[in-house]
Amino acid sequence: MHFKLIIAMVEDHHTEEILAASRDEGATGATVLNQARGEGLSPAKTFMGLSIGNQVDVVLMLVEEHLSRHVLERIAEVGQFDETPGTGITFQIDVEDAIGVRHQISALTETVEDIL
Repeated sequence: MHFKLIIAMVEDHHTEEILAASRDEGATGATVLNQARGEGLSPAKTFMGLSIGNQVDVVLMLVEEHLSRHVLERIAEVGQFDETPGTGITFQIDVEDAIGVRHQISALTETVEDIL
């Protein structure tokens, strides 16, 4: 079984909603890093040296490769990434090897076989 690492930078008020939608699409878990800060086309505004931009969460998910595109698209939909500039970004990268996912593989085997 092969995996993709989905990395999503999301507005913190969308994190729980994105996690639930990702799980509905087949993601079996996630790691959330809180209080990151992103910067898009324009630099973030500051007030006396303090950033006044929104905090973002970084969500990391190891997802089976046949499910990853569905999860990726659902994250973008729920986070409204294409509708509103500056709301977030998500992307996936190939994972060559992963250890510690044996329990996920057994849970995913039936799901992936149904897709194939």
